[in-house]
Amino acid sequence: MSAGNHAQGVAYHAARLGIRSVIVMPKGTPNTKVKNTQVHGAEVVLEGESLTAAAEHAHARAAGEGLTFIHPYDDPAVIAGQGTIALEMLEAVPDLDMLVVPIGGGGLISGIATAAKALRSDIRVFGVESKSYRAMYQRLHGEPVEVGGDTIAEGLAVRDVGKLTLEIVRRLVEDVLIVEEATIERAVVALIEIEKTVAEGAGAAGLAALLERPATFRGRRVGIPLCGGNIDSRVLAAVLMRGLVRDGRLVRLRITMPDVSGSLARVATLIGEAGGNIVEVQHQRLFGTASVKSPEVEFLIETRDRTHSDAIVAGLKAKGVRATEA
Repeated sequence: MSAGNHAQGVAYHAARLGIRSVIVMPKGTPNTKVKNTQVHGAEVVLEGESLTAAAEHAHARAAGEGLTFIHPYDDPAVIAGQGTIALEMLEAVPDLDMLVVPIGGGGLISGIATAAKALRSDIRVFGVESKSYRAMYQRLHGEPVEVGGDTIAEGLAVRDVGKLTLEIVRRLVEDVLIVEEATIERAVVALIEIEKTVAEGAGAAGLAALLERPATFRGRRVGIPLCGGNIDSRVLAAVLMRGLVRDGRLVRLRITMPDVSGSLARVATLIGEAGGNIVEVQHQRLFGTASVKSPEVEFLIETRDRTHSDAIVAGLKAKGVRATEA
């Protein structure tokens, strides 16, 4: 069973070795993960609303058909394989001070922490979980495990961590940091715009921790594994557009204007002269208007940044235009 990334590794090597593979994923798994697993010849079964439910079905299927169950994180061999990431990172940059690793079930951070600490006992390893799914944090702090909800980081959407991984994390990991969904989105956008690298939500969670807690890492050499790029194109497009809105580069202005000839053209000219690019215009005469003689017009405009968009609004108001950001 898998949320999608482990599935592709199993499917790839099963095909390479000529072995049948059956992968059980939760029903809400992104289409790109399902497709990329099927490409390698695996039989993909969508079952259950969560990874836990998918696991129950996978165990039953394995028992009924005599198949070997491969756990995505609570398995010593899988953990060891994931630990080779730390070997590569420290070979490339031997003087890293810290490693910041996303946590779903805990296999990735268990392997990385084991390998990294064996090479460098002084290196500090931090885990990262989304606010919606923070089972490892709750386990470490003796809190009841209460997780659930929508998340862009479905690779971290594990309802509980492994027994083996919990023990390793307790011994080797400094702390587990919790990040907001909005920060994970910011990290995905930053990786695309700055590094030209596409990462899924779970893969970008390490960078999200740096964005949310800069003081913790300031002045340190930090290594972050980008552990997955399987994000649906539709979701990625939405995240990028939301990033433009968040940064003030895509702004919706609601403008009330007199219903006379030339009013719309005048406002459009003012926006253009201020450097705004009008993407969309919607004329509203029926809803929310104070008077039928004062229709509202919504402009969706593209700007350089928040400062620029604020300047456009201020400039419109200075010219007597009633403008507010919608």
